Amino acid sequence: MVIQLLHGLHIGGLNTLSNFFLSAFQPSLEKSVLISSWHGIQVTFGIGLISWSISLSIGLILGIATSYTFNSIVEIPEIIPTSLRRILTIPRATHELIWGLLLLQIFGLAPWIAILAIAVPYSSLMARVFSEQIDKINSKTLTAINQTGCSKFSILSTALFPKIIPIIGTYGFYRLECAIRGATLLGVFGLGGIGTELQLSIMSLQFNEVWSSMWMLVIAIFLLEKTCRWLQNPELYVRNIGMYSIGISLLIILSSAISLICLDKLGVEIFSASRYHSFNFPSIIHLKSALINLPWFKLIIETISLTLIASLVATGVPPLLLMLGPSKIAQSLISFIWIFFRIIPPPLTSMLLLLSTTPTISVAALALAIQNMAVLGRLLKDRIDQSDDRYLNSIKATGANDHISWFYGKLSSESTNYLTYALYRSDVILRESIVVGMAGGTGLGWQLKESISSFAWEEVMLITIVFIIITLIGETVSERLQKRLLYDEHKEMHLIS
Repeated sequence: MVIQLLHGLHIGGLNTLSNFFLSAFQPSLEKSVLISSWHGIQVTFGIGLISWSISLSIGLILGIATSYTFNSIVEIPEIIPTSLRRILTIPRATHELIWGLLLLQIFGLAPWIAILAIAVPYSSLMARVFSEQIDKINSKTLTAINQTGCSKFSILSTALFPKIIPIIGTYGFYRLECAIRGATLLGVFGLGGIGTELQLSIMSLQFNEVWSSMWMLVIAIFLLEKTCRWLQNPELYVRNIGMYSIGISLLIILSSAISLICLDKLGVEIFSASRYHSFNFPSIIHLKSALINLPWFKLIIETISLTLIASLVATGVPPLLLMLGPSKIAQSLISFIWIFFRIIPPPLTSMLLLLSTTPTISVAALALAIQNMAVLGRLLKDRIDQSDDRYLNSIKATGANDHISWFYGKLSSESTNYLTYALYRSDVILRESIVVGMAGGTGLGWQLKESISSFAWEEVMLITIVFIIITLIGETVSERLQKRLLYDEHKEMHLIS
């Protein structure tokens, strides 16, 4: 990857790229720029909050409905949750950008399209996580309560629902930041918000204006992250989980209502009428022609290669960086840089990289790896910060240096959890590969962009179906590897004990 990037490197682009980074210290302070950036951030956060609230509510309902544990309590046949799970794989496997672009072509430009484009796949993603976590709850406790003769409602209210709340707190609030990033990404492709501001500024090489938006977005994300971490504090719900649930529910409803009011005042009419553009399904002849003419093998290989390269870089870099800088100051600096990497959509990163090099699969992979590296890095650092220091101190007492002590005392104990999440993240990277492909000129993403631009709906339909199949296969492989990792860890712990 490095060789390919260096091969396409050109000096003129490096000067432009250096100007971009130097502009971070001289953001534009013009009133019109700041007002425009603040408007974009409000729109992005409003769309992100509303879509997150919708997807959280629907995802929770679907997660409970598709849980085998819940269905065993209420005595519903297993075929129903199994069928629902399989149906939900389709919206989950389709990236929010694909939903957005397809809805945009059918209904035209409207703010509710961005909300729906995020809410549909996120609802399915949350449903999957919630159902898996519910099924991990100790079934012996539920069986014991059931044998006492308690009603189904009593079992659900005392043994099941209280254990769901921490799951919602942990994963639900994480998905809020993802929804904000999704809204920013959709803005890059013309659906409004701060993403549109960033794209226009980068395309016109107004880097000072880019950094005005970037700094405001970083501050907003930082404050959001701190608020979510405070709300995730176990001390808030351990004593009275009922009041905590009511409080969080009211907070979600209130934030959504405020978002709707703010968007209306900003001139963003969420419920504005849109004109339906008739969509004629392609004929069998056109589908057959597209199936024969498109270079499927090349497109699929490029997409898979892009995913593998990006996944390896995104997984390998965070532990290496944290090990090279084990001090608190160094890790705080790394965490701050990761905030920037998390909020920049991969297509914009790809555009910046293309200022200094030619379009290749390595450029697309690096753009995709940068954001996911920051996400994995944040998770790893959070897990390490919460871990016990006894092993670290014991190893330091033997005379080992800080790097070796951190590796064996901190990283080793979290390696299985980190790799398990990295495998899940590879599913996300595969879904996002179609986004970077649109900007980086490679894989199914690039072909999808070309097909949508030329209104070749037979190609769009086939590319979407092929991408869903690849995503589902990747998801199945990832799940099996995760189970294998967890099985090996349990087996090792059993041998030690």
